Amino acid sequence: MKVSAILERKQPGIVTVDILSTLKAAAELMTRHRIAALVVTEKGAPVGHLSERHIVEVFAHEGKLAEEMRIRQVIDRELITVSPEDTIKRAMSLMTHTRIRHLPVMEENELVGIVSLGDVVKYRLEELELEANVLRDVYIAAR
Repeated sequence: MKVSAILERKQPGIVTVDILSTLKAAAELMTRHRIAALVVTEKGAPVGHLSERHIVEVFAHEGKLAEEMRIRQVIDRELITVSPEDTIKRAMSLMTHTRIRHLPVMEENELVGIVSLGDVVKYRLEELELEANVLRDVYIAAR
């Protein structure tokens, strides 16, 4: 199965944050949208991602000063992405090996979505349940 299958089931819209925004503004944006990660943009182009984990680490080290820190001061600019045509297995592998829980989905240099580890697990569980039902039906029919 492909990443596009997960995107088709998700609500439309991608929440992004500008690299010059503060961590406090990013945390408020995450809270308002009830999400755990943001794609960071610079001049409208994706350049990184910011997760709850990033914010917690910075606050743990910087305390109250972290509120006014700019995202550009704390993010790693390596943007790990998948395409809609990538397999879900590849997305799972990337998440596991890079220890990230959210992957921006890019198509022809355009951000078209984001998939979370939860999205991938949910999709995979549904897929396994369907396979189990098919096997059960085949087994019952063969009796």
